[in-house]
Amino acid sequence: MTEPPRPPGAGDPGFQPDPAAPSGVPGPSGSDEPTTPLSGAPAPGSHPPPGGYPPPTGDQPPSGGYPPPGGYPPPGDYPPPGDYSQPGGYPPPGGYPPPGAGYPAGGGYGPPTGGYASTEDKNWALIAHFGGAAGVIVGGGLLGWLAPVIALMVRGQQSPTARAHAVAALNFQLTWTIIGVLSWVLTLITCGVLFFVPMLVWLVPLIFGIIGGVKANEGVLYRYPMTYSFAK
Repeated sequence: MTEPPRPPGAGDPGFQPDPAAPSGVPGPSGSDEPTTPLSGAPAPGSHPPPGGYPPPTGDQPPSGGYPPPGGYPPPGDYPPPGDYSQPGGYPPPGGYPPPGAGYPAGGGYGPPTGGYASTEDKNWALIAHFGGAAGVIVGGGLLGWLAPVIALMVRGQQSPTARAHAVAALNFQLTWTIIGVLSWVLTLITCGVLFFVPMLVWLVPLIFGIIGGVKANEGVLYRYPMTYSFAK
């Protein structure tokens, strides 16, 4: 095996290598550039050492420019299903009152008799009001009180509701019966000059008697105007 070339003077007894001279052996073809050391490592200064770049720090975002995982709030920060205490929440299912809640059952407008305890009470209330209007027509404005008196005597002692309707109709019809009598007297005194006065007086108990009957049919006690309380 041949021996690698040595620098000049290497065989002399007093030879010492120059520290400033590059290590290694001359390059091929007589070039002055030194080859890599025999250990295979690059020559000092020829390449940047491995890891020569500064390591990434926590202040720099990872490759891709996206926020690191976990940058968004975890799912637990949102209100759980069914928790609507946060602003903008929706009412929970079933949060509204059920259909019909707050309204009286069965339509909520009282019993079928329109607020009366029985159908008989309603019938006698209607007789007191509509009967008074009919008595005005039949008696020329002088018999409107007859039907309320009958209703008061027949049903008034058994039902407070029927009695209240009968008393209201009776007081109104009695008041206008008296006014009707006075209007006829006035017509006779004036020798028929004021003949229209009894006709006007006759219309008042007729119209209001019908109104009272309509209200009674709805279950409402009608308060007649221009009435004097004869009965309690």
